[in-house]
Amino acid sequence: MSAANQTIDRRHMLAGSAAALTSIAVNAAHASQPTTQTPKFKLGYAPHPGMFKASAGADVLDQIRFAADEGFTAWEDNGMPGRPAAEQERIGDLLEKLGMQMGVFVAYGSFDRPTFARPTDSDTAEIKRKLTDAVEIAKRCRAKWCTVVPGSVDQQHPDDGKWNKYGGPRLAEGYQTANVIDMLRRCVDIIEPHGLTMVLEPLNWYSNHGGVFLQRSDQAYAICRAVNSPACKILFDIYHQQITEGNLIPNLDRCWDEIGYLQSGDNPGRKEPGTGEINYQAVFGHVHAKGFEGVIGMEHGNSQKGKAGEQAVIAAYRAADDY
Repeated sequence: MSAANQTIDRRHMLAGSAAALTSIAVNAAHASQPTTQTPKFKLGYAPHPGMFKASAGADVLDQIRFAADEGFTAWEDNGMPGRPAAEQERIGDLLEKLGMQMGVFVAYGSFDRPTFARPTDSDTAEIKRKLTDAVEIAKRCRAKWCTVVPGSVDQQHPDDGKWNKYGGPRLAEGYQTANVIDMLRRCVDIIEPHGLTMVLEPLNWYSNHGGVFLQRSDQAYAICRAVNSPACKILFDIYHQQITEGNLIPNLDRCWDEIGYLQSGDNPGRKEPGTGEINYQAVFGHVHAKGFEGVIGMEHGNSQKGKAGEQAVIAAYRAADDY
């Protein structure tokens, strides 16, 4: 073999050795990287501000990023209307970037006045203003749903039991219901053209909200059917409805066509699944089997404090999501 050919062979051997070393280094680098990511939850469970504060810090944007890293695909913020407009936009931008759904914020909530059942002119003006504001808030934070709590029942006056504190005779239940439906139709006129849906939340009288007008799922169903709009649906809060009526899965089925949103929380205690009496694995499995693609707001507290408590919340949803 000539000297020239020997030189060429040595060059090929060196090149081959360098390529092999490069391949080994690249493969080693890949091997050092995580091969799997945290899996996303099957359903759209939505944490809220403060739920992961110990792990992610005080900045709500960092809390959203933490939730996304843990596999959550939605976020809920009842207090969104109290945030500056610029912050609402930043939250909406981040959720869109992360591929997360924005859950509800509270557009209007009254718990101790019959603002829907027996509205005054000022009540009507306030409700319409709040729903008009909700349209703009929803645009900024990319929300599709907002919560409406339609006030209290028309109460009897404690002095004589015949006259309410607004100076007139207490209305019969049917008239109150008709007034609620009429007011909700006014709300629909405001929000439906913008693709925003208000969800009506029945609340329990026994532990949290005695005296509210809307209590039961069948009551909410009848009202939504009467309003007859895609912009008026039920927020079925599993915690509240366990207290008020139980029979969760059959009632979910009966209301299903009018349910727009769900919320969770175990009972007693209103903490994460597994801390109370509700079989959340069965309930969530049923909801998933029905094809639910919306949001389930995690409207409850953490049973334990600090980072350990936050990890317990995540683990509880992993267990309940395993069906």
